[in-house]
Amino acid sequence: MSGPLDGFRIIELSGIGPGPYAGQIFADMGADVIAVHRPGFVLPSVNERGKRSIVVDIRTAEGAEIVRELCTSADALIEGLRPGVTERLGVGPEDCQALNPKLVYGRMTGWGQTGPWARMAGHDINYISITGALEAVGRKGEAPFPPLNLVGDYGGGTMFLAAGVLAALLKAQKSGKGDIVDAAIIDGTSSMMGIVYSLHALGQWCEDRQSNLLDGAMPYYRCYETQDKKYMAVGCIEPQFFALMLELLEIDPDEFGAQNNPKLWPAQHQTLETLFKTKTRDEWANIFNGTDACVTPVLTYLEAPQHPQNKARGGLQEHQGRIHPGPAPQFSHAQQEIDYDLAIPGGDTRDVLSEAGLSAEKIEALISDKIVVARG
Repeated sequence: MSGPLDGFRIIELSGIGPGPYAGQIFADMGADVIAVHRPGFVLPSVNERGKRSIVVDIRTAEGAEIVRELCTSADALIEGLRPGVTERLGVGPEDCQALNPKLVYGRMTGWGQTGPWARMAGHDINYISITGALEAVGRKGEAPFPPLNLVGDYGGGTMFLAAGVLAALLKAQKSGKGDIVDAAIIDGTSSMMGIVYSLHALGQWCEDRQSNLLDGAMPYYRCYETQDKKYMAVGCIEPQFFALMLELLEIDPDEFGAQNNPKLWPAQHQTLETLFKTKTRDEWANIFNGTDACVTPVLTYLEAPQHPQNKARGGLQEHQGRIHPGPAPQFSHAQQEIDYDLAIPGGDTRDVLSEAGLSAEKIEALISDKIVVARG
């Protein structure tokens, strides 16, 4: 079986973070992803799996010409440089689409291609800081804490870039005309904040942290420390799941009190905090295993691969001493075997350039002139 993107070719002007992760997703789906690495050290990241690599100095006229040539046979190009950089190098959307009008050009930035901050530096924590997402995370009365880089870089960035490129590819298949996808992390993160704005409009969300349904204010939606200094995650929002949690904890529901009475929450917090500390995390996990109580163990990233549900789904695989997340989403009728080998920077330079029509003599001359780097 082949992946759903089998037959598609995507050029990735490699960088760090959300762009290469999008390239990994496309490769997992069967696309021929050619990562154009710059000369120098390349982090051996899981994001490099399943790709082919060519090392090109795109700061040179010859290097830029190589990228443009690759675009003539590609379906999409993705890049994560600051606005205006690819244009200055001669590999911007106008340069590439002039040679291939059907090309989809995906642009990944933090602030977007327009606006007063478009050319300013930033990282995940900066991007989510102006969307309201960062301020909403953390304990009341303390500084907000960054939720890794999952919300901004990978949630608001990668996923919206991938969705945009896929949508533009569908359009290009019908119209024969490519598009430019302006994927900004602030835009994607703001989009994901829609649930907060919706609840606010209903009077069910406020700006104060730990005062809302999903931010740890409710006794039935937070984490509790266990006897062994680990944690259990409680998320029994629905009344029937809440009732089942109390039953499995052997708590009298009449004594515990109503689920949604704010006056009772301080005492309910204390009751659950005290109770969860009477057993270890794994003891509680066994009690709640397979039930609808919505109470689950909080695992570390090294424990996660051993959880039965993750193992059953193939969600985390070890390959050559490195843990790889499995493919997501999964497909019933179009799923290839995932190539877990990481691209070797420059390992495919000769093959890719030969496919682009360059002679062996020309390729060796480019290598000699340090325009490209070939390994292997």
